[in-house]
Amino acid sequence: MNIDLLKIEEIAINAGNAIMKFRDLGFDKDQKNDGSPVTEADLAADKIIKDGLYNLAADIPAITEETFNAKEETNPVQYWCVDPLDGTKGFINGGRDFTVNIALIDQIYPVLGVIYAPAMGVLWGGADGRAWKRMATPSGQMTLAGMGDAMPISARQARLKKPDVVATKAHRSPELEQWINSIDAGEAIAVGSSLKFCSIAEGDADLYPRMGPTMEWDTAAGQAILEAAGGQVLAPDGNRFGYGKPGRLNGYFSATAKLDGAIPSHWLPPQQQG
Repeated sequence: MNIDLLKIEEIAINAGNAIMKFRDLGFDKDQKNDGSPVTEADLAADKIIKDGLYNLAADIPAITEETFNAKEETNPVQYWCVDPLDGTKGFINGGRDFTVNIALIDQIYPVLGVIYAPAMGVLWGGADGRAWKRMATPSGQMTLAGMGDAMPISARQARLKKPDVVATKAHRSPELEQWINSIDAGEAIAVGSSLKFCSIAEGDADLYPRMGPTMEWDTAAGQAILEAAGGQVLAPDGNRFGYGKPGRLNGYFSATAKLDGAIPSHWLPPQQQG
């Protein structure tokens, strides 16, 4: 891959720094047509990322949450898939789980991913079969140099009995609770936004079952990192989770740690109705 990974990390950190400035100084918020919130921080981070990616690779288009228009949708073979501020609700409410997500999609699959959690000072990356993590020291500056060396991370071998499950912090549907119960899960780990993928990529959990709605920019970077760490993200039919869906709306999926054989059938999400 000829993409400069360090530049992608720098772009994510720059966007995260802008988000944190708004958090410190205050920000205006609005509501999108779908009822979801958007803030000045979302828009500022979006511009930083789009400009940075264009300067890095002008021939690769960017599909971002803040600029996506379904009426003008195209399906390029290769493109950036970006959520400049994943977890806006948590950001507004003073939480720490929000992230900057940047992924490169090639032939419908994510091949590179960077996730930066600016309130935590932690960055994860994955590409070409290698996954890593950087952490800022308490006195370190929020720059790539200040984040220190990249530390290799790897998903653990999935525990088939009493797997540790990571799921959303928000209200879980009865259907999701029923699915988790059928798995006979061990520990339940609650984290927000794309950090669920990072938990498995670091070896802290075995399974992330998802039934609620997500958009492709919510998951692409996390999938790239998890796959680079040895895990996988699967659709209900057991095939690798792909991208380029109508409206960029994801279906159900399962994200797992390393598996030697086939995924247990009850770990796969149910087929969606309708």
